[in-house]
Amino acid sequence: MAKVHNYSAGPCILDESVLKEAQAAVGNFDNLDLSLLEISHRSKSFVAVMDEATALVKEVLNVPEGYSVIFLQGGASLGFLITVMNLMRENGKAAYTDTGAWANKAIKEAKNFGAVEVLGSSKDANYNYIPKDYTVPSDVDYFHCTSNNTIYGTQMKSFPSCSVPLVCDMSSDIFSKQVDISQFDLIYAGAQKNLGPAGATLYIVKDEVFGRNGRTIPAYLDLQIHASKDSMFNTPPVFSTYVSMLTLRWLKANGGLAWIEAKNNEKAALLYNEIDRNPLFEGTANKVDRSNMNACFVLKDEAHKEAFDKLWNDANISGIKGHRSVGGYRASMYNALPVESVQVLVDCMKALEKTV
Repeated sequence: MAKVHNYSAGPCILDESVLKEAQAAVGNFDNLDLSLLEISHRSKSFVAVMDEATALVKEVLNVPEGYSVIFLQGGASLGFLITVMNLMRENGKAAYTDTGAWANKAIKEAKNFGAVEVLGSSKDANYNYIPKDYTVPSDVDYFHCTSNNTIYGTQMKSFPSCSVPLVCDMSSDIFSKQVDISQFDLIYAGAQKNLGPAGATLYIVKDEVFGRNGRTIPAYLDLQIHASKDSMFNTPPVFSTYVSMLTLRWLKANGGLAWIEAKNNEKAALLYNEIDRNPLFEGTANKVDRSNMNACFVLKDEAHKEAFDKLWNDANISGIKGHRSVGGYRASMYNALPVESVQVLVDCMKALEKTV
């Protein structure tokens, strides 16, 4: 079977070795003659998985002491609400930047519970840049940002210093590069980009924020409860957590964040260099804000669309169509996508140029 070059924006590509181990565990997990999908989450075998997954998050990301790591369900969309419940005081106020569809949804969720100050927005330019000229006020309960914007292909290259808790939705670029976790009071991320399959959501929370807002929180939304129960307050996402553990093993064995950051820089440079060189294409995001995870680009002349689409389809490229908000093409280059797949796409772009 010909290799498929998987550029899906999420759920996305996982390393082949991870998929093989996961496949085996679905048949017979931990020599129990039971499937991973049917074991008790309270069993000794799965508790060991949760413990290892938690420990690997801390090790790979170099999480400082005084932080809890939690695996929950609900995706980042539930994280929008969990952030508010755990950090915004009654009749409180929070600050946000509006850098894309998911950041905008987070803002709307927060407005249901308190005042929201939008410090910067790139909506005026269809979110093709990251706002930078703002100061985080000291009278808000927290500041929230989205590190990478999958739809629009922009990424924060640094984070503002502020005197209030810093919260970040890192769903689409966590584990893709080195980051100073001590900057943040709360990080949340859906697993289905660089960590594992859809179903689990990772939370990294500074213990100091627990209980500080004075709000009565529904039990499932209270991060302190989940931390005290070691992510076992209710049945956790067993399969997604297990595959996340396998992915973290793979990442650690190959050199961790320094290794994968170099790989991701290589892939992004290869594709963006071709986008900028090739007269038939142009990128949609401001160059200084381009995402290493999601490269968005368009044809300068739509007359070439049929020919280009045939080229990449014939090359077994999958998942490259751009989001309807931007159009064109979106090449999602998450951790497990090999540089060879990026080269195949670049070759298609060069082949199109030769036909014109």
